[in-house]
Amino acid sequence: MTYEQLDLDAQLCFPLHAASRAVTRAYGELLAESGLTYPQYLVMLALWKEERPLSVGELGERLRLDSGTLTPLLKRLEAAGRLSRHRSPEDERKVLVSLTPEGLTLRDVLAEVPGRLAEIVGLGLEDAEKLRSLLKTVMSSLDALQ
Repeated sequence: MTYEQLDLDAQLCFPLHAASRAVTRAYGELLAESGLTYPQYLVMLALWKEERPLSVGELGERLRLDSGTLTPLLKRLEAAGRLSRHRSPEDERKVLVSLTPEGLTLRDVLAEVPGRLAEIVGLGLEDAEKLRSLLKTVMSSLDALQ
């Protein structure tokens, strides 16, 4: 038996994994001057979109990260002056995350990063939207298993 179903090139997982690593590496180069890592950039994207304080739980849900992974990211961003963490006045069990003025200013500095990545990836707008849609379907399908 040849086990063709186990051929690396026939797997869905491998191109997803390799593409993810390549995109993360490309973002690393694009973000280097800002001092942000790719995971830190994702945190900032979530905060820039909402333009309001988010709880650590809301951020974790939005970014699909557990608090054990998210908390060190937040601590490093706070130490760098990009965000602040504080207890919610309504519920002291909740920690709220807010952008600092420096964190908000960074949005202007990095506004061109998505466009630059799109150029690097080389997909047209229509293909990029199809890929994003397919990946969201994959995520939703896998979420349904949990």
